[in-house]
Parts: sequence; C-alpha cells; structure tokens
Amino acid sequence: AARFIFNMYEANSSMDFDLDLAVKKDSENPVYYVQYAYARICSIFRSCDKELLDNIKHKKVDLTLLDTKEEKDLIFFMSTLAGEIIKSAKTYDPTKLTRYVIHLATLFHKFYTVNKVIVDDPLLMYARLLLCKCVQTVINNILDMFKITTPEKM
Repeated sequence: AARFIFNMYEANSSMDFDLDLAVKKDSENPVYYVQYAYARICSIFRSCDKELLDNIKHKKVDLTLLDTKEEKDLIFFMSTLAGEIIKSAKTYDPTKLTRYVIHLATLFHKFYTVNKVIVDDPLLMYARLLLCKCVQTVINNILDMFKITTPEKM
C-alpha cells in the first residue's frame, strides 16, 4: 500500500504520508479500492461455471452489444493504456499509471453498479464477461508493475 501511495505523487512534489489511510480497508485507501475492483471481477468469475468461461475463450464475442455509457467509458479508457505507459516511461513518472488504475477501478465500479454481468441473454453476458476479463488483466498488470498483490477475495 505504501509503495502505491508513494507512486501517486510526483517525484518533485511534497506529500504527507497518512499511515492510517495506508492500512485502511475501505474505498478511501486507493490500493484497497483498486484491489477490490479486481476481487469483485474474480467474484463474478467464481459465480460462473467453467463451461461458460471456456465459451468466452473459444467463441467470437459480439462486443457491439456493449452499448451502455458505462461499458463504452470502460472500453475507451482501456484503449488509452498504451499511451499512458509510453508517457509514464518517457517522463519516468509512475504517477500516471497509479492514477490510471485508480480511474479504471472507478469506471469499473460504476459499470458494475449499473449493469448486471450475469444476465439471461448469453451473447450480452459473454460480451460483459470479456469486458470484465480485460479490466481484470489491466488491473493485474499495473499492480504487478508496482509489486502489489491482486487478491481474489477481500
């Protein structure tokens, strides 16, 4: 948590490190907030049977079915990841990635609040599960860069 919080501030800025915040287990703690998004996705996958998840890997998924504002916001935001990584690397500024993953977690929580993932329409469900898998992968990759765990349950 400390490593993540330190990387939220640019190198030449001052900061007051809040130890109480770093150990909090709620949405005020940015690390917990991001890890919770990851764990929430794991929970969605645990509620699915293995055959359903295998279908997503082997079927063409119609992503045009993802047409709610929250779905489009997630897709668009994830499409900016490569640019954020390049900017972060060029400027030696990890804060861009910590801010990115916090924002991604926020967008995912909004999506989850508004859209049911497990629905009666199998095609829509496949598309939403694939979207969740993409978010999960991005969160995992960014937290892994910072050597931060991604717990499957919280």
